[in-house]
Amino acid sequence: MSAIFGERLSLAQEQGPDIDLIVFGDEFYARYETPGGYTVVFDPDKGLYCYAALSDAGALASTGVPATSAPPAGLAPHLKEGVDARRTRFGDRYDKRGYGRPAEGRGTTRTFGPQKGLLEGRTVSHGAVRGLVVLVQFQDVKSTVTAADVDALFNQEGFRGHGNACSVRDYFRTMSNGKLDFSCDVVGPITLSHERSYYAQNLLVEEAMDAAVKTGIDLTRYDSKGEKILDAVTFLYAGPTQYKDELWPHNSEVTLYYGPMETRYYMLTSMGKSASQLTIGTICHELGHMLCRFADLYDYGDQDGDHEESEGIGVYCLMGSGNHLNSGHTPAPICAYWRDLARWCDPIDIRAPGDYVVRHGDYGHVLRYRTDKENEYFLVENRARIGFDEHLPAAGLAVYHCDILGSNEHAKGSPKKHYQCALLQADGQLHLEHNCDRGSAGDLYGETPGVALSDATNPSSKLWSGVGSGLMISRITKPGEVMSFRIGGLTA
Repeated sequence: MSAIFGERLSLAQEQGPDIDLIVFGDEFYARYETPGGYTVVFDPDKGLYCYAALSDAGALASTGVPATSAPPAGLAPHLKEGVDARRTRFGDRYDKRGYGRPAEGRGTTRTFGPQKGLLEGRTVSHGAVRGLVVLVQFQDVKSTVTAADVDALFNQEGFRGHGNACSVRDYFRTMSNGKLDFSCDVVGPITLSHERSYYAQNLLVEEAMDAAVKTGIDLTRYDSKGEKILDAVTFLYAGPTQYKDELWPHNSEVTLYYGPMETRYYMLTSMGKSASQLTIGTICHELGHMLCRFADLYDYGDQDGDHEESEGIGVYCLMGSGNHLNSGHTPAPICAYWRDLARWCDPIDIRAPGDYVVRHGDYGHVLRYRTDKENEYFLVENRARIGFDEHLPAAGLAVYHCDILGSNEHAKGSPKKHYQCALLQADGQLHLEHNCDRGSAGDLYGETPGVALSDATNPSSKLWSGVGSGLMISRITKPGEVMSFRIGGLTA
């Protein structure tokens, strides 16, 4: 899934010019505001975004006044729907996507990883994996992006085009320590039969896939496991990204049959108006779901039963909001938690007291402090502000409190409701849990001569149950390409 956290975006209107709005949410539930802070909804009768008011039932409804006009007199800014209305809207979208309405909220369905921390489903996170990319355009919206442009974005070794840090292939090669070599064939652009607005309400996947197959492609090329299932299909549509309904960037499942071959997992996002708008961030995020079954490490809000919003791990991981760093051109690394669960790293046990060295960008190793609970442990990595971490708000030692039975919907930090992967924010202010920001300067551990983390510090290294884990980190050196720290007290 691809969430937006208060970004200003240009959205299309059916009966008017594109409009800049501030967007919050994901493809299942989203809220839109004008730059002045007034909540708006899309009014299908007018084909425009209009100012919203709250109904007696607590739902947002159009006032009929276009958002390009002055707001109605007396209208309050920043309106939000009530919990019941939000759940109804989410449930409708969730049903339409084909998942079936979750009985107790979406937290356990979407962010809880039942496969030892990973999402359920078919993983293709090792070896040579070849995907299919289908470029599509609409009757009324075209793009100058070519198959060659997209081929370079996905596959080219050493790619730096359009300000991107690398190609999609190079990103996953780096993050997986060479264990995943993901490349793609690109077909299209294929012109669909309707205008863009039609596909906001009608998923384009089946029509586009049928047209791609008619070009004569050999679908067996995209089945690395020999199971007659395509590993990964990506649909890129013409024009700017539309954060609306079926055109919202997402990954999901649609089963289609072409002879003996079967599609299942797909992702969908935009390719922009021109090649200069191609970025790897959202593509890599959605591929993290599709290829590796990584769950999102952010909070979806009111569908988990706690009625609270938080930032989860924030910008410190591709699977949080790190895919948006540098406007999607330099996504954050896949954090140590997911790389470890994907079996891309060799673990280094740091339970024994002593001095340890940790290098930035060493994606082939993970430093793990085991506890007496198999599902709960701590990971340590160096997040100096270089390489893929160049655009982080902080630099230093990152310490993650991990529990594969947790969920990043749950910001309470209680024994039963806590994150799957929590960044222990060094300043103790819990900005991520309190939804204050997506990351700030005090989050990581900088140079610390004494004890930086223990069962008695804030934050502490206690287990979620409140029992001490025994983890003590001291003598942290200054942030840089190489950092060292001590496990145990100053005399250890």
